[in-house]
Amino acid sequence: MISLSGLNPQQRQAAETVEGPVLILAGAGSGKTRTLTYRIAHMVDNLEIPPSQILGVSFTNKAAKEMRERVHSLLGRRKSKGVTLSTFHSLGVKILKSEITKLGYHRNFSIYDTTDQMSIVREALKLYKADKNFDRKIVLSKIGYLKNRGISAEDFANTRHFNGDDPYDIATEYVYHFYQDKLRFYNAIDFDDILFLVVKLFKEFPDVARTWSEKFQYIMIDEYQDTNTLQFQLTLGLTLAHNNLCVVGDDDQSIYAFRGADVSNILGFEKNFPGAKVVKLEENYRSVMPVLSLANHVIKENKNRREKTLWSKKQSSNLPELWLTGDTDHEAQAVVEDILKHQSDGGHLGDIAILYRSNTQVPPLEDELRMSQIPYTIVGGQKLYERKEVKDLLAYLSVIHNPADQMATRRILNVPARGIGTATLNKFLEKSQETKLDLFETMRQHANLASGKFNSINEFTSLIDWSRTIFAERPLPEAIGLLVERIDFFSYIDKSYDNAKQAERRRNDIMFFIDSAERFLKYKGPKASLEDFVEKVLLQDSQDKRDEEDEEDDDVRKNEVTLMTLHSSKGLEFRQVYLIGMEEETLPHKKTVKEGEDIGEERRLCYVGITRAQDKLVMTYCKERQLFGKKTPRNPSRFVFTLMDKDLFIHKDVTSFGHLSVEEADA
Repeated sequence: MISLSGLNPQQRQAAETVEGPVLILAGAGSGKTRTLTYRIAHMVDNLEIPPSQILGVSFTNKAAKEMRERVHSLLGRRKSKGVTLSTFHSLGVKILKSEITKLGYHRNFSIYDTTDQMSIVREALKLYKADKNFDRKIVLSKIGYLKNRGISAEDFANTRHFNGDDPYDIATEYVYHFYQDKLRFYNAIDFDDILFLVVKLFKEFPDVARTWSEKFQYIMIDEYQDTNTLQFQLTLGLTLAHNNLCVVGDDDQSIYAFRGADVSNILGFEKNFPGAKVVKLEENYRSVMPVLSLANHVIKENKNRREKTLWSKKQSSNLPELWLTGDTDHEAQAVVEDILKHQSDGGHLGDIAILYRSNTQVPPLEDELRMSQIPYTIVGGQKLYERKEVKDLLAYLSVIHNPADQMATRRILNVPARGIGTATLNKFLEKSQETKLDLFETMRQHANLASGKFNSINEFTSLIDWSRTIFAERPLPEAIGLLVERIDFFSYIDKSYDNAKQAERRRNDIMFFIDSAERFLKYKGPKASLEDFVEKVLLQDSQDKRDEEDEEDDDVRKNEVTLMTLHSSKGLEFRQVYLIGMEEETLPHKKTVKEGEDIGEERRLCYVGITRAQDKLVMTYCKERQLFGKKTPRNPSRFVFTLMDKDLFIHKDVTSFGHLSVEEADA
């Protein structure tokens, strides 16, 4: 027998309620995974429900694996054998393998990856006669968006998602038809087809839905607030023969509307499944009470939500803090200084997370962490110095500093394009071997080796010579700016990307890189040299790679600070959290504010960020923020501004701390 005595009263009620529809409203850190696994164990061991009748569905392979391991540890492998614990998509593949022939496919279908998909879209766009060039990624993304909303190629033009005046929509409509015809011809499907086709199957062949519903008599769905239209329709199909559906979720943590998640699925659960029992898990095992008090006050302002109040037995006299900082750089310095104190007191860096609304907030933090030699990792993003165009520019700086750097020379020889191909390069490499000169010096002294490319080679070596003079005479950021201008780097970036937004992001990366040099200059003063800057960046990169190679155990949190967006932080917890940019037009996001959209999801994002903190929470906002080279005055976010007089957090003016002078602080 499995004992449920280790569960709190609400968790136990959720675990014991097996028949009929059940909604477990599981607040952040309330032990939902523990509750679900004990529920499964109770069903198998105590109620003797055959394991093969139990289905548990989650969103990620990691969550499914964790659930599987916990069930195994409770029941043992023999008893738990037969319980199906999977993601929505792996369940979909299982159903399609058995039933796809009913839709006209052969049983041994292929699932195409992004490369295969792009090939078909490229072929379609070649055949599509238009004056305009279309970005394949945008078209493919739109097709995926439509499939996740259950919209077929045939239906697209008749939906609200189609704009007849938008060239991309017209092109997508053509490509979507061509794309689906090709997939069918190749007896292939793509990732987004998996649930799309299962729902189509269930609608066109209700007996198939009934068969699978009879197979899985007891269904549990985790993170129900994140379900989209197709997942909801799949759930309806799986409950055709019974109503033993248990869903677990928290409407206050519904933050993925941009992926198609529909919060109304959890808000309207009783309407869709009459007679549902609702169990609230409000005891939080993660955070201290002051953090939860702030979270409760922030989220209760959302009107369209289910009432719940988190509480914890973990008390603390330390309130969360809201720091007013001077500017973007000062914000980064204040946070990193606090992290250094934590480290010097013997604290583990793996206990710390820095959370932000947008990736554009990251570069100043990266620089400050690098300059303070604090190891860090960026979850779901690329470090600034790992991005292609930044690496290209860094290679230029390496060659300017050290012309004998052959790898860097080879990287930039044709960036931007100079028409210098492999055959020309090989001639100079052979000459370099013969004369014992480095590659750059060989090109300088023997430019006539490649007669047809003499001018290109000469221009390249002259550029490096000119740059060496400029970097010797001008401040580092100015010299980098002049180099970017001289090689017309922004035009090169624009020509390299079809997508205007992507090109803009890459140009911004270069601006961030120049800002980084500016910060380095401030940090080092007049002595800031090109050599110091290149050495600092390359040394840190080498250390990062070595640390990654040395770290083999993924279950052990590395001794490094974690940087991530609020969206990426969901489901995680850290002893110490810095939530930066708690400002209007950052959180809530400018787009949401300007377009008059419902800020409910932005408030939920803020709530998710706050509830990641176990012990210490620091929120920051700036007097003015550097946005793409321009300083803009900022105001504290409405999410905390309205709570200033509630004694929920300590409001600290730290503008006199660190590198700001008294004049700058008072400005």
